[in-house]
Amino acid sequence: MTPTEEKLRSCVASVRRITGFVPRVALILGSGLGDYADSGAVEVECRIPYSQIEGFPVSTVAGHKGQFIFGHVGRVPVVIMQGRVHYYEGYPMSDVVLPVRLMHELGAGTLFLTNAAGGCNESFHPGDFMMLTDHISAFVPSPLLGPNMESLGPRFADMSEVYDRGLQALLRETAAGLGLTLREGVYTQLTGPAYETPAEIRMLQRLGSDAVGMSTVCEAVTANHMGMKICGISCITNMAAGLGHEKLSHGEVQETADRVAKDFKKLVTAAVEKMGI
Repeated sequence: MTPTEEKLRSCVASVRRITGFVPRVALILGSGLGDYADSGAVEVECRIPYSQIEGFPVSTVAGHKGQFIFGHVGRVPVVIMQGRVHYYEGYPMSDVVLPVRLMHELGAGTLFLTNAAGGCNESFHPGDFMMLTDHISAFVPSPLLGPNMESLGPRFADMSEVYDRGLQALLRETAAGLGLTLREGVYTQLTGPAYETPAEIRMLQRLGSDAVGMSTVCEAVTANHMGMKICGISCITNMAAGLGHEKLSHGEVQETADRVAKDFKKLVTAAVEKMGI
């Protein structure tokens, strides 16, 4: 057993000493979106701060509360990651994706990713929602490097359809039923923590990127390796560097996320409920 697998088993045991709850859907809440778990949309059964899980990384970013929430959205059992861990916080990539592996081992077969992102597509506007149809990993180490954990997935994982087409159709249908505009596009993860330069954004545009951020792709790769169904939504909280007139700040990210929180809650809640049908 590898050290990474040993740590995973230890984390599973820590959680199971607190709760036997078995989720079906895992939901990761991005920057500024963490209040969803406290919005009344979730019937909470149990909260576990990351600090109570032996060997588990702790979020250090403002707006990330750093706890798992177990409960139900409608009749669907969910585990919600209220605050993710980022590579730029200094953790090894194996720790950054440990939460995804943990939620899978607790029972979740579907991963619903959300994030705050900068818009590279010049037709986007702050406050838009974008469904991920594909992704690009740029300068971020693969979470699958090192000895393969055969119990979780194959050595060479296929990445031709990371974001499940059925879940994409479900998100389109859900957004249309709520009267919400849902953009679609390719998300790129860079390491952060500095925002990108205008030249880097021009590079990403040429590569076909519609949105950029500092998370998500490594989590999606990990979940895909384990055979989970994956979908994702970016909240476009600002236009990327060089596409707007303002300097970028984390405060702007949170301000925009707060502005669209009501629509985000409706979209996520309705989508998760449909995932349980």
